Amino acid sequence: MIDEWTTELRYRPYRDWPAKHLVNLRNQVQASPWRLHYHIQPTTGLLNDPNGFSFFDGRWQLFYQAYPFGPVHGLKSWVRMSSTDLIHWHNDGEALIPDTPYDAQGAFSGSALPMDDKLFLMYTGNVRDHEWHRHSYQVGAWLDTAGKVTKLPEPLISTPPTGFTNEFRDPQITRTTEGGYRVLIGGQSDQKQGFPMIYEGPSIDTLRFKGILHTGRDAGYGFMVECPNLVSVDGHQAFIFCPQGLNQGIAAYQNIFPNMVITADDVNWDTRTLINPTTPVNLDEGFDVYASQAFVAPDGRTLLNSWIGLPGADAPDTKDGWANCLSLVKELHYRDGQLYQYPVAETKSLRGEARPLTIAGNDETFIGTGDHYELALHSDSQVPVTLTIAGVKVTIDQTSGTVIVDRSHAGVPFAEKYGTTRRFSLPAVQPVMLNAFVDTSVMELYFNHGQKVCTVRFFPKTPADLLRIETSAPNAVHATLYPLTALNINNN
Repeated sequence: MIDEWTTELRYRPYRDWPAKHLVNLRNQVQASPWRLHYHIQPTTGLLNDPNGFSFFDGRWQLFYQAYPFGPVHGLKSWVRMSSTDLIHWHNDGEALIPDTPYDAQGAFSGSALPMDDKLFLMYTGNVRDHEWHRHSYQVGAWLDTAGKVTKLPEPLISTPPTGFTNEFRDPQITRTTEGGYRVLIGGQSDQKQGFPMIYEGPSIDTLRFKGILHTGRDAGYGFMVECPNLVSVDGHQAFIFCPQGLNQGIAAYQNIFPNMVITADDVNWDTRTLINPTTPVNLDEGFDVYASQAFVAPDGRTLLNSWIGLPGADAPDTKDGWANCLSLVKELHYRDGQLYQYPVAETKSLRGEARPLTIAGNDETFIGTGDHYELALHSDSQVPVTLTIAGVKVTIDQTSGTVIVDRSHAGVPFAEKYGTTRRFSLPAVQPVMLNAFVDTSVMELYFNHGQKVCTVRFFPKTPADLLRIETSAPNAVHATLYPLTALNINNN
């Protein structure tokens, strides 16, 4: 285990690491008590942003940012995962390694677009000069059906537009209705304001800056916009982005940096303007979601995946040589003026035999739940219901429509600077449905079929196989527990 990660170590070329280092690190990671059963996790080291989410060659493709040599942010590469069902993921190895003059200090985030018999990968190449100043290049590569990656010899976009800094990254490439290409890129103005920027061109090598995307706030969002995504959802538009340093007066959040969404009736590409946009709201009400990426799949579904982790917020899993995971794949819908997100229908294939939970008294404890399951709970009560899941306390007050999630007693504490509770609202005086997907050291809480979502990392000190339900109206609360199949993704 490396105790001090110097800049020199973090940016050591991949070829210079001895093979024994990864062997030892993998042994350390496999001994971790917090490894996951059905979420994508790194084999070793650090995982962050999902990238290149797409469908190509008859399989779902999902890449993620990786630094395999330790649980820190270092020289980033892309790892490729593929699946036939969005649940069972196969690790196809490193797809993009920082090995050219245009990505020498990291293959940063980007997206993917199928073109004929190849998948085009567009990403940000991170380069530091001898004074360690950043230079951001928007670069490309082709992935063929044999898994071979061929990088373009020159950048598609070599410099940010006039008036913007080199904090310029995370391209989302899509097709225009005219058959050309459109790229949305996160950026920072010279005045240190965050904006999403638009490039267009008839081909990938003729992209030109068109201007910023007008989302209802011309003063920008914080000091930097990262990971911008604009996708169609049920005839509306959802702009998903990460505004770093956003003023709390614009939108309330507690995490170090938020992942937010603006919905709109449509987008006018002539003026680059969202039509009737909402104000930004949290994409996830929990502690740990960032850098979400969405795309419209060939089957018509709009799908989303999120990094469960945050920049600058180390968790206890780093002591075991690994860090972070990806969320379940979620399907997006637009209902009642807002975005809904819920695990894809394929997730149900993980369910084992249903275990109905008998709630006969005001305080029921269920033993032997295991540490990877789905809890489906329905409450018609007008009195509070409190669940304690692996030490995480979830209180639902249907009279006021308030939910409080508290992880302060859920094992090893971390990121306490940003609070140990989260509070958010649901419609008052209405029944509540909760589906909680629990997986050793992460849980994803979906309220009312995805009206609100709350993601929580937690690190129990002992195996967490207890579930407690407290309510003064037990007859109005119904719950079923489903054990979920252990897939052990990247755990071998």
